[in-house]
Amino acid sequence: MTFIDTLAAILLIVGGAFAFTGSLGMVVLRDFYMRLHGPTKVTTLGIGCMLIASMLYFWRLDGVISIQEMLITLFLFITAPVSAHLLAKTGLHMRLKRADKTRGDPLELRQEEVGDKPVPHPDHSRS
Repeated sequence: MTFIDTLAAILLIVGGAFAFTGSLGMVVLRDFYMRLHGPTKVTTLGIGCMLIASMLYFWRLDGVISIQEMLITLFLFITAPVSAHLLAKTGLHMRLKRADKTRGDPLELRQEEVGDKPVPHPDHSRS
């Protein structure tokens, strides 16, 4: 077993551990905001480790680095935190209930961003 094989095996184990922990977080955590952490960590760390392990394995096997797996990893590292931020922001705008253990106050919403009912889209004119 070469160093590359050992490194790929370690990355697969670490990726599997992150995937398990993130899945467990979806079940155990209490509210929407806490549950956001599970899938975000799984995508960035768990799947990222597994893709890097796959890239290393096939590099040793074929002698060519797989650009597709590297691009998928980069894409996941960029998009997962952004999508989690957008989901959290949507949860704040929808005023989703938080568990008592969720710390922090959503200070990032300005008074004009919070309303009693949804604001109509400017393109939809009233007749």
